[in-house]
Amino acid sequence: MSPTFLFYCIIGILIFQFITDTILDYLNAKRFSQKIPDELHDVFDDEEYRKAKEYHQENYRFGLLKDGISLLTILLFLILDGFGIVDNFIRSFTENPIAQALGFFGVLSLGSSVISIPFSYYQTFTIEEKYGFNTTTTNTFWTDILKSTILSALFGGGILALIIWFLGWAGDQFWLYVWGVALILMVFMNLFYSKLLVPLFNKQTALEPGGLKTAIEEYAKKVGFDLKNIFVVNGSKRSTKANAYFSGFGKQKRVTLYDTLINDLNDDEIVAVLAHEVGHYQRKHIIFNMFASILLTGLTLYVLSLCINSSALSLSIGVDVASFHAGLLAFFLLYSPISMVTGLIMNYISRKFEFQADDYAKKTFSSLPLVSSLKKLSKSNLSNLTPHPAYVFVHYSHPPLIERIRNLRA
Repeated sequence: MSPTFLFYCIIGILIFQFITDTILDYLNAKRFSQKIPDELHDVFDDEEYRKAKEYHQENYRFGLLKDGISLLTILLFLILDGFGIVDNFIRSFTENPIAQALGFFGVLSLGSSVISIPFSYYQTFTIEEKYGFNTTTTNTFWTDILKSTILSALFGGGILALIIWFLGWAGDQFWLYVWGVALILMVFMNLFYSKLLVPLFNKQTALEPGGLKTAIEEYAKKVGFDLKNIFVVNGSKRSTKANAYFSGFGKQKRVTLYDTLINDLNDDEIVAVLAHEVGHYQRKHIIFNMFASILLTGLTLYVLSLCINSSALSLSIGVDVASFHAGLLAFFLLYSPISMVTGLIMNYISRKFEFQADDYAKKTFSSLPLVSSLKKLSKSNLSNLTPHPAYVFVHYSHPPLIERIRNLRA
């Protein structure tokens, strides 16, 4: 295939994805005009529902503007040979392929940040602030960006350098070695994410002795679940939205509760949320997701190994000299439809897993406190109660609230 053909394929994919996402967002926004579902009249009144609708409508309009500018920027870069200009600029400083790749993606990341940070700032300090969610200070906002940038540079740059080194050392078989490193990193991150990375952004403390901890320990003992690591994270540092998650396995497994969750729910409701998370562990969902990610990473790397040596791939984005880094960028632009399909499959499986975890909580604890906790969290987060089915199919990793409630009451 010629570089020109691949160039137009990239343009077509970008426009198709934008149009598809815009249509889905429009359908989802229009669905909010429906009345409050009967099952949720005890949580939402007309005023609260109006506020939730306005919140999502404002996010819809803002997202349309942000996505439109993002599409326009990358299209202009492709049409005006922006990637070629960046590539030539980096090549004027070094001939080392690793340094060229790091410089190339470093400049692109810097440019992306210049565009995205103002949108993120407006989202946080205008929209989220307007609807009472934001608790982030400007100092925390900029500190988070700095920390994220450093981590991305270290991890992303290190992995990119390793891929290029493996390519030069192992040739076409480089993907097997990269896959092996990715496997180790995924397992490591699953085990130690909460212990090593979360503390860089949030303060974690062990759950203090009291009624809640006793209730959690009694439930864990009842279902034969060895749970010694229960932590509370100061999510209120950034937002009033609540959450809880399970991470790790074996001796490294732990439950993390947001302090906002503890403030919003009573003890039974928190135990019910915990029972749902335990259900994910007991049903081996965490292991499945980790292995699925490993297999999908292997598939992506294998397809990359088949294409990366084609000069047409890198020349298609307007660079003058074929290179690994240019080919890598073009590959991921062209690979995005496959990523979308695998994402649809994983979201479908994830929604099934959520029902299974709900069923586990219903069986081992109770459905009523889980229903009430879901309602409270939906209210406090101003969730969309009636999302469009097509939007759910494409974007939702969790079933809509109303479907979960009906399943729990079945």
